[in-house]
Amino acid sequence: MKINGFSLNYSAGELKQIVDKQMRKVVLIDKNHPAYEKLSEGDKKAFGYLINAAKIMNDVALEMDHPLNLVQKQALEVAAATSPYAANALKLFNSLNGVAGYNGVDEKPVEIFKDIHIYEGRNFYPQDLSGEELCKIINKMLDEGKAEEVKKILSARTMVRRNGKELKAIDYTEYFAEEFSEIANELECAAHFASDELFKDYLGWQAQALLQNNEEMDILADKHWATMQNTNLEFTISRESYDDKLTPLIYNDKALCARLKELNINPVSKDMLGVRVGIMNKEGTDLLLEFKDEMIKLAKLMPFSDEYEQNISNRKSGQTMIDADIAALTGDYALCRGGITVAQNLPNNDKPSLSRGGGRRNVYHRQVRQSSDRSKTQKILEKLVIPELHKYYDEEYDHLFTIGHENGHSLGPDSSYQTALGVYQHIIEEHKADVISAAMMPEYVKAGIIDEETLKGIYTTWVVKRHFMIAFPVDKEAHRVADLIEYNYLIEHGAIYFDEQKKLHIDFAKMPEVCRNLLREVIKVQLSKSAECAKEFVERWSNWGEMQQYIADFKKSLGVKPYIDIVSYF
Repeated sequence: MKINGFSLNYSAGELKQIVDKQMRKVVLIDKNHPAYEKLSEGDKKAFGYLINAAKIMNDVALEMDHPLNLVQKQALEVAAATSPYAANALKLFNSLNGVAGYNGVDEKPVEIFKDIHIYEGRNFYPQDLSGEELCKIINKMLDEGKAEEVKKILSARTMVRRNGKELKAIDYTEYFAEEFSEIANELECAAHFASDELFKDYLGWQAQALLQNNEEMDILADKHWATMQNTNLEFTISRESYDDKLTPLIYNDKALCARLKELNINPVSKDMLGVRVGIMNKEGTDLLLEFKDEMIKLAKLMPFSDEYEQNISNRKSGQTMIDADIAALTGDYALCRGGITVAQNLPNNDKPSLSRGGGRRNVYHRQVRQSSDRSKTQKILEKLVIPELHKYYDEEYDHLFTIGHENGHSLGPDSSYQTALGVYQHIIEEHKADVISAAMMPEYVKAGIIDEETLKGIYTTWVVKRHFMIAFPVDKEAHRVADLIEYNYLIEHGAIYFDEQKKLHIDFAKMPEVCRNLLREVIKVQLSKSAECAKEFVERWSNWGEMQQYIADFKKSLGVKPYIDIVSYF
């Protein structure tokens, strides 16, 4: 079968096997969910407009990801009406939210169509542009005094296209003018019906930010968004930069980096956009706020804290956080390529609102974290973990660890230290957040938020859920490489070990000190502002040994579900 002239890369049988056996469902809330039923009539109407905005933003993200995403999806939707073969191809497309992507298991990318490949710069840059050519063109443009255009090219919010022998940058608000206008209209309609004045205000600022080629509007929208602690409705336009693998290659050219620094130009990876829509869960949010109250104290306990400024001040945390029942995850959130986001702490450190006194907002996705396969987990425990530790595994402990991780993004060196690490910046930052969570958990025991038994549960679940990997991480996938680094460090320093039967033991007495030492190491890497230092650290601790392979083989024998089907009812 051909779709727009491109043959499918998988047979009908292979696609059926993927859809039937290798996809797990993440079921979002519907109109019968108690959280939705409790909304006022006005908030329900607002909710519908927010869902519309989310759907439009998905098309924006598809365009950012690959130039053929939209046309191939539309063709698949037509063919799926009469062909089960095409229908299964469409389900795989929707899982990846694109024509190609990694699944977290296979070394090579999953490419649905023959001759349609994934690009290093996605569709943010011309598909034939290499890192070497990008540096060459940037140098030439600087020679010709075109620093302002270079600054736009290396901005997080531009699509870049060829302009003769040069490059030109097109701001998102211009490139996606039609889509952004439609989204802004939906937000303004939602603001009209929403009951909460703070939420109305935020939607108004966010709508204007979509309509103006003005970074100041993004900053104002971010600042208003980050203050919303007690609003019923949750709406986020996420901007994260993990997908752009081309811009960070600038940091491999030392001479060019020096030139850019002199001109005060900071190369920042492109933002992939997404939308999350949900409803605040009060009980879950109350727990988060208990953890939040400790953050100022934790900032003072960070290694080398006197050598850098943190986002957490001595007076207030500048952080809101909620637990949310989720109704829509689109765009970047739906790029389920080896995983799906269980929580998110934004804005990221590269966003200017933080340097202008804005705060952060941390949102947890209840329906995502509640979608685990408990029967498979029990088999993993029986095979790979000593019986004494089984009682300490619980998905709720992973949620507590995730709270510590997301809070950890607000601690430590600022964005200038992170971006200087080039292609390793995201690995090191995600690793830092993990280790902050692990190293600081004993402080929550001291504060009475958790007890010693819960601490053991958090450590056990962290190791079994995160460090028992199913494959060596490919494509420098930040979270998975971070997991591997942590596993190897814990093994080498005796915090965890395996007996002759290849079953896990944990030395709970050693774990806090080993984690604190690892935290010192990763902060040193960020403070170095050296991509070479980061590379050396990552390569030192990301080896893949026999025990990792043994674990991976066993997990694969239980059946792998690397693809995610987001079931949305709105």
